[in-house]
Amino acid sequence: MDDGTSRAGRRNAFGAIALALFVIGPALAWLGVLHGLLPFVLFGLGGLTGLVVGVVSVIQAARGRGLGRGGAVGLGVGVVFIAVASRGVGKPRINDFTTDPADPPALVHAATLPPNAARDMAYPKAFADIQRACCADLRPAHVRAGPPEAFARAEAAAGQMDLTITWRDPSAGLLEAMATSRLFGFHDDIAIRVRPETDGTSRIDVRSKSRDGEGDLGVNAARIRTFVAAVEAGTAAPP
Repeated sequence: MDDGTSRAGRRNAFGAIALALFVIGPALAWLGVLHGLLPFVLFGLGGLTGLVVGVVSVIQAARGRGLGRGGAVGLGVGVVFIAVASRGVGKPRINDFTTDPADPPALVHAATLPPNAARDMAYPKAFADIQRACCADLRPAHVRAGPPEAFARAEAAAGQMDLTITWRDPSAGLLEAMATSRLFGFHDDIAIRVRPETDGTSRIDVRSKSRDGEGDLGVNAARIRTFVAAVEAGTAAPP
């Protein structure tokens, strides 16, 4: 076996490994075999491996040595990985957003759940300025109704957005829910708070916090925007 054939064989092997990790991570998360960040780490490792194999193979192809099966696979994995990773470009490295940074709704019930036992569920004060800089459009929902009707509309919107209601206290205007991502099964905790305004309307604040990772690819802010629009319109759709 000459050196060129040996290199092609290694690229084929690493291309296959990249594809396997890239697929196995999300698959095991979807099947419920793995939880938390581990499936995402496998996915990322596969993506990075594919990216390296793809770049090396393109260089080899440019030198007239052919892309090869492994190079094509690695290149495909790398391209998909870059497309996914690009969703985080320009997004702040925070994972907790709210419509009221000065007085965010508390995740009271979420703090009692076993998966959150070792987590600090308080809203980090340092996030407030970061959020204002990146997402100044985040605002509470305003409903021309008293708290009971506003609470019902908030709960209905949460249900229609496929959020799992984990705790509710209508008399206090407090509601908590959980969102689960489709691909990796990541869980985000959501707190909703309804308060009356002096003009007879109601203000609905919301907070959405990811359990894992330092960033969220903009998911929590997008969820808040969708929720606020849904409550004020009286309809909802998944973000």
